[in-house]
Amino acid sequence: MRKGQISLEFMFLFMIFVLMLVYSLKLTSFSSSPSQDVLAAQIGVEAKGLASSISNAISQVYAQGPGAKVTTYYRLTYLRDPNYIEKAFFINNPIICISYRNGTYVMLLNGTEPISVNFEGVNKNAFFAMSLYRRDFLTNTTVFPDQILNVNFGGTFVNLACVKLSPANLPKMLKIVVEWNPEIENIWQYNSTSQEIVININPGG
Repeated sequence: MRKGQISLEFMFLFMIFVLMLVYSLKLTSFSSSPSQDVLAAQIGVEAKGLASSISNAISQVYAQGPGAKVTTYYRLTYLRDPNYIEKAFFINNPIICISYRNGTYVMLLNGTEPISVNFEGVNKNAFFAMSLYRRDFLTNTTVFPDQILNVNFGGTFVNLACVKLSPANLPKMLKIVVEWNPEIENIWQYNSTSQEIVININPGG
C-alpha cells in the first residue's frame, strides 16, 4: 500500500512537471514573436533614430560652414523588413519617405492606398528630428528626387517631395553623407549602388 501510494504521488508530481514544462514552452514561443504594439514601438524608435542621425549630421555641417563634410552610419534592423512594418502599422507595400522642413522627417507610408501622415496617436507613422538648418523643402521637387501626390500631411493635403526608399532594399548599415558645397544647390539623393543617402546643403542657394 505504501509503495502504491508513493508511486501515485510520483506520477502526480511528474504530471504537474510535464504540464508546467509544456506551458513554459508555449510562453517562450509566444514571446519570441513581438506583439503589434511592441513592434510598432521598436520601429518607431529606429525611425526616430534615423531622423536624428540625419539632422545631427546636417547640423554639424551647417555649424562648420562652407566646405564642411560629415559622414555617419546608422544601423537598420526593423526598417529593413517590410513584413515588420506591415504588421506594426497595418499598411500594404510599405515605403519609407524622408523629407525635410527645419529638420528631418522619416515617414512609414502605404504604397498602394490613400496616404496619411500622422504625428501622434495610435496611427502615428511619422518621426521628426529638429536641425539647426532652417529650410522648408517639404514640397520642393528640385531638392528631392521623388514626389507623392495628395498626401494628408497632419491634416493638410500636400504634394510631398521626398527620398522614397523600399525597406527590402535597404542595407544593414546605412551610410549618410552630408556636405556643404557652395557650388551645388540643396539636394537629397539615395544612391542605390553605394547604398548611401547623399545630402548637400547650401544656405545661400
